[in-house]
Amino acid sequence: MLKSILIAGITCVLLIASIIFFPKIKAGKMQISTYIVVSLTGAIFMLLLGVVNFEDIFKAMTSEDSVNPIKILILFFSMTIISIYLDEVGFFKYLACKSTKFAKKSQYSLFFILYLFASVLTVFTSNDIVILTFIPFICYFCKNANINPIPYLVACFVGANTWSMMLIIGNPTNIYLATSYHIDFISYLEVMALPTLMAGVVEIVLLLLIFHRPLKKSMDVNEEEYHIQSKFDLIVGVSHLAICLIFLVISSYIHLEMYLISLICALSLIAFNLVSSLVQRQKPHDLFMTIRRLPYELIFFVLSMFVIVEGLRISGVTEEFYYFLGTGLEVYKYGYSSFLVCNLINNIPMSVFYANIPNMTLGALYASIIGSNLGAFLTPIGALAGIMFTNLLSKQNIRYSFLDFIKYGVLVSLPTITASLFVLSLLVS
Repeated sequence: MLKSILIAGITCVLLIASIIFFPKIKAGKMQISTYIVVSLTGAIFMLLLGVVNFEDIFKAMTSEDSVNPIKILILFFSMTIISIYLDEVGFFKYLACKSTKFAKKSQYSLFFILYLFASVLTVFTSNDIVILTFIPFICYFCKNANINPIPYLVACFVGANTWSMMLIIGNPTNIYLATSYHIDFISYLEVMALPTLMAGVVEIVLLLLIFHRPLKKSMDVNEEEYHIQSKFDLIVGVSHLAICLIFLVISSYIHLEMYLISLICALSLIAFNLVSSLVQRQKPHDLFMTIRRLPYELIFFVLSMFVIVEGLRISGVTEEFYYFLGTGLEVYKYGYSSFLVCNLINNIPMSVFYANIPNMTLGALYASIIGSNLGAFLTPIGALAGIMFTNLLSKQNIRYSFLDFIKYGVLVSLPTITASLFVLSLLVS
Protein backbone atom coordinates (compact mmCIF):
# COMPACT_ATOMS: atom_id res chain seq x y z
CA MET A 1 0.00 0.00 0.00
CA LEU A 2 2.85 2.40 0.87
CA LYS A 3 4.38 2.16 -2.63
CA SER A 4 1.11 3.02 -4.35
CA ILE A 5 0.42 5.95 -1.98
CA LEU A 6 3.95 7.34 -2.49
CA ILE A 7 3.76 7.10 -6.30
CA ALA A 8 0.26 8.60 -6.41
CA GLY A 9 1.21 11.33 -3.90
CA ILE A 10 4.38 12.38 -5.73
CA THR A 11 2.49 12.32 -9.06
CA CYS A 12 -0.23 14.61 -7.64
CA VAL A 13 2.29 17.09 -6.18
CA LEU A 14 4.18 17.24 -9.49
CA LEU A 15 0.87 17.52 -11.34
CA ILE A 16 -0.08 20.65 -9.37
CA ALA A 17 3.43 22.12 -9.74
CA SER A 18 3.46 21.48 -13.49
CA ILE A 19 0.08 23.18 -14.01
CA ILE A 20 1.07 26.27 -11.98
CA PHE A 21 4.77 26.73 -12.79
CA PHE A 22 5.68 24.95 -16.05
CA PRO A 23 2.54 23.94 -17.98
CA LYS A 24 4.32 23.29 -21.31
CA ILE A 25 7.49 21.53 -22.45
CA LYS A 26 8.91 22.76 -25.76
CA ALA A 27 10.52 20.24 -28.09
CA GLY A 28 11.45 22.12 -31.25
CA LYS A 29 8.21 23.38 -32.76
CA MET A 30 6.15 21.00 -30.64
CA GLN A 31 4.63 21.85 -27.26
CA ILE A 32 3.69 19.08 -24.84
CA SER A 33 1.56 19.65 -21.74
CA THR A 34 3.68 18.83 -18.68
CA TYR A 35 0.79 17.20 -16.81
CA ILE A 36 0.70 14.47 -19.50
CA VAL A 37 4.38 13.65 -18.91
CA VAL A 38 3.87 13.63 -15.12
CA SER A 39 0.81 11.35 -15.20
CA LEU A 40 2.44 9.01 -17.73
CA THR A 41 5.59 8.76 -15.57
CA GLY A 42 3.47 7.95 -12.51
CA ALA A 43 1.69 5.16 -14.40
CA ILE A 44 5.01 3.71 -15.64
CA PHE A 45 6.35 3.61 -12.06
CA MET A 46 3.19 1.82 -10.91
CA LEU A 47 3.90 -0.86 -13.53
CA LEU A 48 7.70 -1.05 -13.05
CA LEU A 49 7.46 -1.40 -9.26
CA GLY A 50 4.88 -4.15 -9.56
CA VAL A 51 2.00 -2.31 -7.87
CA VAL A 52 -0.09 -3.28 -10.92
CA ASN A 53 0.76 -5.60 -13.78
CA PHE A 54 0.04 -5.42 -17.50
CA GLU A 55 -2.44 -8.30 -17.27
CA ASP A 56 -4.63 -6.39 -14.77
CA ILE A 57 -4.61 -3.27 -16.93
CA PHE A 58 -5.33 -5.21 -20.14
CA LYS A 59 -8.29 -6.96 -18.50
CA ALA A 60 -9.69 -3.66 -17.22
CA MET A 61 -9.34 -1.97 -20.62
CA THR A 62 -10.91 -4.84 -22.58
CA SER A 63 -13.72 -5.69 -20.16
CA GLU A 64 -17.37 -5.52 -21.19
CA ASP A 65 -18.09 -3.40 -18.11
CA SER A 66 -19.25 0.19 -18.64
CA VAL A 67 -16.39 1.50 -16.49
CA ASN A 68 -13.98 0.45 -19.25
CA PRO A 69 -11.95 3.66 -19.89
CA ILE A 70 -11.79 2.95 -23.64
CA LYS A 71 -15.60 3.06 -23.91
CA ILE A 72 -15.71 6.27 -21.89
CA LEU A 73 -13.07 7.90 -24.11
CA ILE A 74 -14.99 6.84 -27.25
CA LEU A 75 -18.17 8.44 -25.88
CA PHE A 76 -16.36 11.65 -24.93
CA PHE A 77 -14.40 11.98 -28.20
CA SER A 78 -17.44 11.19 -30.35
CA MET A 79 -19.46 13.96 -28.68
CA THR A 80 -16.44 16.28 -28.91
CA ILE A 81 -16.19 15.67 -32.69
CA ILE A 82 -19.80 16.81 -33.13
CA SER A 83 -19.27 19.86 -30.87
CA ILE A 84 -16.02 20.99 -32.53
CA TYR A 85 -17.56 20.50 -35.97
CA LEU A 86 -20.43 22.84 -35.01
CA ASP A 87 -17.85 25.36 -33.85
CA GLU A 88 -15.91 25.04 -37.13
CA VAL A 89 -19.02 25.73 -39.26
CA GLY A 90 -19.60 28.89 -37.19
CA PHE A 91 -22.62 27.84 -35.11
CA PHE A 92 -21.32 29.10 -31.75
CA LYS A 93 -19.86 32.35 -33.08
CA TYR A 94 -23.13 33.08 -34.90
CA LEU A 95 -25.07 32.69 -31.64
CA ALA A 96 -22.53 34.80 -29.75
CA CYS A 97 -22.86 37.64 -32.30
CA LYS A 98 -26.65 37.43 -32.14
CA SER A 99 -26.52 37.69 -28.35
CA THR A 100 -24.68 41.03 -28.49
CA LYS A 101 -27.25 42.35 -30.97
CA PHE A 102 -30.10 41.62 -28.54
CA ALA A 103 -28.28 43.29 -25.64
CA LYS A 104 -28.20 46.76 -27.29
CA LYS A 105 -26.45 49.15 -24.81
CA SER A 106 -27.26 47.36 -21.55
CA GLN A 107 -24.41 45.46 -19.89
CA TYR A 108 -26.94 43.66 -17.68
CA SER A 109 -28.75 42.35 -20.76
CA LEU A 110 -25.49 41.27 -22.37
CA PHE A 111 -24.40 39.58 -19.14
CA PHE A 112 -27.64 37.56 -18.89
CA ILE A 113 -27.70 36.65 -22.59
CA LEU A 114 -24.07 35.45 -22.71
CA TYR A 115 -24.53 33.47 -19.49
CA LEU A 116 -27.72 31.93 -20.87
CA PHE A 117 -26.16 31.02 -24.23
CA ALA A 118 -23.03 29.55 -22.62
CA SER A 119 -25.14 27.53 -20.17
CA VAL A 120 -27.65 26.17 -22.69
CA LEU A 121 -24.98 25.25 -25.23
CA THR A 122 -22.96 23.50 -22.52
CA VAL A 123 -25.94 21.30 -21.62
CA PHE A 124 -26.12 19.90 -25.15
CA THR A 125 -22.48 20.05 -26.26
CA SER A 126 -19.40 20.39 -24.05
CA ASN A 127 -18.14 22.91 -21.51
CA ASP A 128 -14.65 22.86 -23.06
CA ILE A 129 -15.96 23.76 -26.53
CA VAL A 130 -18.11 26.60 -25.15
CA ILE A 131 -15.10 28.03 -23.28
CA LEU A 132 -12.84 27.71 -26.34
CA THR A 133 -15.41 29.55 -28.48
CA PHE A 134 -16.89 32.16 -26.16
CA ILE A 135 -13.77 33.35 -24.29
CA PRO A 136 -11.91 34.78 -27.36
CA PHE A 137 -15.18 36.32 -28.59
CA ILE A 138 -15.87 37.98 -25.20
CA CYS A 139 -12.30 39.36 -25.07
CA TYR A 140 -12.63 40.80 -28.60
CA PHE A 141 -16.09 42.27 -28.00
CA CYS A 142 -15.22 43.88 -24.64
CA LYS A 143 -12.07 45.45 -26.08
CA ASN A 144 -14.07 47.03 -28.92
CA ALA A 145 -16.87 48.19 -26.58
CA ASN A 146 -14.30 49.46 -24.03
CA ILE A 147 -15.86 47.56 -21.11
CA ASN A 148 -14.43 45.35 -18.36
CA PRO A 149 -14.32 41.74 -19.69
CA ILE A 150 -13.93 40.03 -16.28
CA PRO A 151 -17.66 39.82 -15.35
CA TYR A 152 -18.47 38.16 -18.69
CA LEU A 153 -15.47 35.84 -18.63
CA VAL A 154 -16.24 34.64 -15.09
CA ALA A 155 -19.95 34.23 -15.90
CA CYS A 156 -19.21 32.22 -19.04
CA PHE A 157 -16.70 29.99 -17.27
CA VAL A 158 -18.90 29.44 -14.22
CA GLY A 159 -22.01 28.79 -16.32
CA ALA A 160 -20.21 26.31 -18.57
CA ASN A 161 -18.88 24.34 -15.58
CA THR A 162 -22.23 24.30 -13.76
CA TRP A 163 -24.73 23.42 -16.46
CA SER A 164 -22.32 20.74 -17.72
CA MET A 165 -23.64 18.54 -14.91
CA MET A 166 -27.24 18.59 -16.22
CA LEU A 167 -26.74 15.80 -18.79
CA ILE A 168 -24.47 12.78 -18.58
CA ILE A 169 -22.60 13.87 -21.74
CA GLY A 170 -21.74 17.39 -20.45
CA ASN A 171 -18.42 16.45 -18.87
CA PRO A 172 -16.10 13.41 -19.05
CA THR A 173 -16.34 13.19 -15.25
CA ASN A 174 -20.13 12.72 -15.48
CA ILE A 175 -19.61 9.99 -18.05
CA TYR A 176 -16.98 8.18 -16.01
CA LEU A 177 -18.76 8.25 -12.66
CA ALA A 178 -22.28 7.59 -13.97
CA THR A 179 -21.37 4.76 -16.33
CA SER A 180 -19.32 3.07 -13.62
CA TYR A 181 -22.61 2.57 -11.78
CA HIS A 182 -24.61 1.68 -14.93
CA ILE A 183 -26.71 4.86 -14.80
CA ASP A 184 -28.52 5.57 -18.06
CA PHE A 185 -29.28 8.95 -19.68
CA ILE A 186 -32.82 9.39 -18.30
CA SER A 187 -32.05 8.13 -14.78
CA TYR A 188 -29.17 10.60 -14.60
CA LEU A 189 -31.29 13.53 -15.79
CA GLU A 190 -34.12 12.74 -13.35
CA VAL A 191 -31.75 13.19 -10.40
CA MET A 192 -29.41 15.93 -11.66
CA ALA A 193 -31.94 18.37 -13.18
CA LEU A 194 -32.99 20.05 -9.91
CA PRO A 195 -29.52 20.27 -8.28
CA THR A 196 -28.21 21.83 -11.51
CA LEU A 197 -31.10 24.29 -11.66
CA MET A 198 -30.54 25.31 -8.03
CA ALA A 199 -26.80 25.75 -8.67
CA GLY A 200 -27.56 27.93 -11.70
CA VAL A 201 -29.98 30.18 -9.77
CA VAL A 202 -27.62 30.62 -6.80
CA GLU A 203 -24.57 31.39 -8.91
CA ILE A 204 -26.28 33.96 -11.17
CA VAL A 205 -27.48 35.84 -8.07
CA LEU A 206 -23.95 35.73 -6.63
CA LEU A 207 -22.40 36.87 -9.91
CA LEU A 208 -24.78 39.85 -10.07
CA LEU A 209 -23.93 40.80 -6.48
CA ILE A 210 -20.19 40.58 -7.22
CA PHE A 211 -20.23 42.44 -10.55
CA HIS A 212 -23.18 44.85 -10.20
CA ARG A 213 -20.94 47.96 -10.22
CA PRO A 214 -19.14 47.43 -13.56
CA LEU A 215 -22.38 46.17 -15.14
CA LYS A 216 -24.21 49.43 -14.35
CA LYS A 217 -22.18 51.32 -16.94
CA SER A 218 -23.59 51.66 -20.46
CA MET A 219 -21.59 50.51 -23.47
CA ASP A 220 -21.06 51.48 -27.09
CA VAL A 221 -21.74 48.51 -29.34
CA ASN A 222 -20.48 48.21 -32.89
CA GLU A 223 -22.84 45.52 -34.12
CA GLU A 224 -20.95 42.83 -35.97
CA GLU A 225 -22.69 40.67 -38.54
CA TYR A 226 -21.59 37.08 -38.87
CA HIS A 227 -22.80 34.86 -41.69
CA ILE A 228 -22.68 31.08 -41.79
CA GLN A 229 -20.48 30.00 -44.71
CA SER A 230 -22.35 26.76 -45.44
CA LYS A 231 -25.92 26.35 -44.19
CA PHE A 232 -25.93 22.74 -45.43
CA ASP A 233 -22.94 21.86 -43.20
CA LEU A 234 -24.64 23.60 -40.28
CA ILE A 235 -27.89 21.65 -40.80
CA VAL A 236 -25.93 18.39 -41.04
CA GLY A 237 -24.06 19.16 -37.79
CA VAL A 238 -27.13 20.24 -35.80
CA SER A 239 -29.13 17.25 -37.14
CA HIS A 240 -26.45 14.80 -36.01
CA LEU A 241 -26.34 16.39 -32.55
CA ALA A 242 -30.15 16.22 -32.25
CA ILE A 243 -30.31 12.59 -33.45
CA CYS A 244 -27.48 11.62 -31.12
CA LEU A 245 -29.23 13.21 -28.12
CA ILE A 246 -32.55 11.51 -28.95
CA PHE A 247 -30.91 8.08 -29.15
CA LEU A 248 -28.93 8.71 -25.96
CA VAL A 249 -32.23 9.46 -24.20
CA ILE A 250 -33.75 6.14 -25.32
CA SER A 251 -30.51 4.11 -25.09
CA SER A 252 -31.68 2.07 -22.08
CA TYR A 253 -34.91 1.15 -23.90
CA ILE A 254 -33.25 0.05 -27.14
CA HIS A 255 -30.44 -1.73 -25.23
CA LEU A 256 -27.65 0.06 -27.07
CA GLU A 257 -24.68 1.42 -25.14
CA MET A 258 -24.17 5.19 -25.18
CA TYR A 259 -20.61 4.98 -26.50
CA LEU A 260 -21.85 3.07 -29.57
CA ILE A 261 -24.62 5.61 -30.25
CA SER A 262 -22.23 8.56 -30.08
CA LEU A 263 -19.60 6.73 -32.15
CA ILE A 264 -22.12 5.92 -34.92
CA CYS A 265 -23.29 9.56 -35.00
CA ALA A 266 -19.72 10.90 -35.12
CA LEU A 267 -18.73 8.49 -37.94
CA SER A 268 -21.93 9.38 -39.82
CA LEU A 269 -21.08 13.10 -39.54
CA ILE A 270 -17.56 12.44 -40.86
CA ALA A 271 -18.97 10.39 -43.76
CA PHE A 272 -21.54 13.09 -44.62
CA ASN A 273 -18.86 15.76 -44.69
CA LEU A 274 -16.49 13.68 -46.85
CA VAL A 275 -19.24 12.85 -49.38
CA SER A 276 -20.41 16.48 -49.46
CA SER A 277 -16.83 17.68 -50.08
CA LEU A 278 -16.38 15.12 -52.88
CA VAL A 279 -19.61 16.18 -54.59
CA GLN A 280 -18.68 19.87 -54.32
CA ARG A 281 -15.04 19.10 -55.27
CA GLN A 282 -13.77 20.93 -52.20
CA LYS A 283 -11.34 20.02 -49.46
CA PRO A 284 -13.14 18.98 -46.23
CA HIS A 285 -11.55 21.88 -44.33
CA ASP A 286 -14.05 21.90 -41.44
CA LEU A 287 -13.56 18.18 -40.91
CA PHE A 288 -9.75 18.45 -41.02
CA MET A 289 -9.84 21.27 -38.45
CA THR A 290 -12.23 19.26 -36.26
CA ILE A 291 -9.91 16.23 -36.23
CA ARG A 292 -6.90 18.50 -35.63
CA ARG A 293 -8.53 20.24 -32.63
CA LEU A 294 -9.47 17.06 -30.76
CA PRO A 295 -7.94 16.92 -27.24
CA TYR A 296 -5.68 13.91 -27.92
CA GLU A 297 -3.64 14.61 -24.77
CA LEU A 298 -6.69 13.59 -22.76
CA ILE A 299 -6.27 9.98 -23.95
CA PHE A 300 -2.84 9.66 -22.31
CA PHE A 301 -3.96 11.56 -19.22
CA VAL A 302 -7.09 9.46 -18.58
CA LEU A 303 -5.36 6.13 -19.26
CA SER A 304 -2.33 7.06 -17.12
CA MET A 305 -4.51 8.15 -14.20
CA PHE A 306 -6.58 4.98 -14.66
CA VAL A 307 -3.40 2.90 -14.14
CA ILE A 308 -2.45 4.94 -11.03
CA VAL A 309 -5.93 4.64 -9.51
CA GLU A 310 -6.05 0.94 -10.38
CA GLY A 311 -2.83 0.59 -8.37
CA LEU A 312 -4.47 2.37 -5.43
CA ARG A 313 -7.52 0.10 -5.70
CA ILE A 314 -5.45 -3.11 -5.80
CA SER A 315 -3.42 -1.86 -2.80
CA GLY A 316 -6.62 -1.25 -0.81
CA VAL A 317 -6.33 2.56 -0.66
CA THR A 318 -9.80 3.22 -2.12
CA GLU A 319 -11.32 0.87 0.46
CA GLU A 320 -9.53 2.69 3.28
CA PHE A 321 -10.81 6.00 1.90
CA TYR A 322 -14.35 4.59 2.04
CA TYR A 323 -13.89 3.76 5.74
CA PHE A 324 -12.35 7.20 6.33
CA LEU A 325 -15.45 8.96 4.97
CA GLY A 326 -17.74 6.57 6.82
CA THR A 327 -21.52 6.32 6.55
CA GLY A 328 -24.13 8.98 7.22
CA LEU A 329 -24.42 12.35 5.47
CA GLU A 330 -22.85 10.75 2.38
CA VAL A 331 -24.13 13.46 0.04
CA TYR A 332 -22.23 16.19 1.90
CA LYS A 333 -19.14 14.09 2.68
CA TYR A 334 -18.66 12.91 -0.92
CA GLY A 335 -19.76 16.22 -2.42
CA TYR A 336 -17.37 18.42 -0.45
CA SER A 337 -14.51 15.90 -0.50
CA SER A 338 -14.70 15.45 -4.30
CA PHE A 339 -14.89 19.24 -4.65
CA LEU A 340 -11.61 19.57 -2.70
CA VAL A 341 -9.86 16.49 -4.12
CA CYS A 342 -10.35 17.61 -7.73
CA ASN A 343 -8.50 20.81 -6.81
CA LEU A 344 -5.58 18.74 -5.57
CA ILE A 345 -5.33 16.28 -8.45
CA ASN A 346 -7.74 17.58 -11.19
CA ASN A 347 -11.32 16.37 -11.66
CA ILE A 348 -10.56 13.57 -14.15
CA PRO A 349 -8.23 11.54 -11.89
CA MET A 350 -10.56 12.40 -8.99
CA SER A 351 -13.45 10.80 -10.89
CA VAL A 352 -11.40 7.71 -11.72
CA PHE A 353 -10.50 7.41 -8.01
CA TYR A 354 -14.05 7.94 -6.72
CA ALA A 355 -15.50 5.49 -9.26
CA ASN A 356 -13.44 2.77 -7.56
CA ILE A 357 -14.63 3.51 -4.00
CA PRO A 358 -16.58 0.42 -2.86
CA ASN A 359 -20.19 0.42 -1.60
CA MET A 360 -20.85 3.99 -2.72
CA THR A 361 -24.53 4.96 -2.45
CA LEU A 362 -26.28 6.67 -5.37
CA GLY A 363 -26.48 9.87 -3.31
CA ALA A 364 -22.72 9.79 -2.78
CA LEU A 365 -22.15 9.12 -6.48
CA TYR A 366 -24.27 12.07 -7.66
CA ALA A 367 -22.67 14.27 -4.98
CA SER A 368 -19.24 13.33 -6.39
CA ILE A 369 -20.44 14.35 -9.86
CA ILE A 370 -21.56 17.73 -8.50
CA GLY A 371 -18.17 18.16 -6.79
CA SER A 372 -16.28 17.26 -9.97
CA ASN A 373 -18.14 19.94 -11.97
CA LEU A 374 -18.35 22.80 -9.47
CA GLY A 375 -14.81 22.17 -8.24
CA ALA A 376 -13.66 23.37 -11.67
CA PHE A 377 -14.08 27.01 -10.71
CA LEU A 378 -12.42 26.99 -7.29
CA THR A 379 -8.85 26.88 -8.71
CA PRO A 380 -7.40 26.39 -12.24
CA ILE A 381 -6.19 22.94 -11.13
CA GLY A 382 -9.76 21.71 -10.66
CA ALA A 383 -10.34 20.89 -14.33
CA LEU A 384 -8.67 21.01 -17.73
CA ALA A 385 -11.22 23.74 -18.53
CA GLY A 386 -9.57 25.95 -15.87
CA ILE A 387 -6.11 25.43 -17.36
CA MET A 388 -7.51 26.18 -20.81
CA PHE A 389 -9.33 29.28 -19.50
CA THR A 390 -6.21 30.84 -17.94
CA ASN A 391 -4.14 30.04 -21.06
CA LEU A 392 -6.71 31.74 -23.31
CA LEU A 393 -6.75 34.89 -21.14
CA SER A 394 -2.94 34.98 -21.15
CA LYS A 395 -2.94 34.89 -24.97
CA GLN A 396 -5.47 37.75 -25.00
CA ASN A 397 -3.23 39.81 -22.64
CA ILE A 398 -5.91 39.88 -19.93
CA ARG A 399 -4.54 39.78 -16.39
CA TYR A 400 -6.30 37.10 -14.37
CA SER A 401 -3.97 35.70 -11.74
CA PHE A 402 -4.13 32.47 -9.75
CA LEU A 403 -5.35 34.52 -6.76
CA ASP A 404 -8.06 36.21 -8.88
CA PHE A 405 -9.27 32.76 -9.92
CA ILE A 406 -9.43 31.61 -6.27
CA LYS A 407 -11.07 34.88 -5.09
CA TYR A 408 -14.02 34.58 -7.48
CA GLY A 409 -14.00 30.80 -7.15
CA VAL A 410 -14.49 30.87 -3.37
CA LEU A 411 -17.20 33.54 -3.54
CA VAL A 412 -19.24 31.63 -6.11
CA SER A 413 -18.44 27.94 -5.76
CA LEU A 414 -18.90 27.38 -2.00
CA PRO A 415 -22.50 28.70 -1.73
CA THR A 416 -23.36 27.07 -5.08
CA ILE A 417 -22.18 23.58 -4.14
CA THR A 418 -23.87 23.83 -0.73
CA ALA A 419 -27.22 24.71 -2.33
CA SER A 420 -26.84 22.00 -4.98
CA LEU A 421 -25.94 19.30 -2.43
CA PHE A 422 -28.87 20.36 -0.23
CA VAL A 423 -31.33 19.79 -3.10
CA LEU A 424 -29.67 16.46 -3.94
CA SER A 425 -29.93 15.33 -0.30
CA LEU A 426 -33.69 16.01 -0.39
CA LEU A 427 -34.05 14.02 -3.62
CA VAL A 428 -32.17 10.92 -2.46
CA SER A 429 -33.29 10.86 1.19
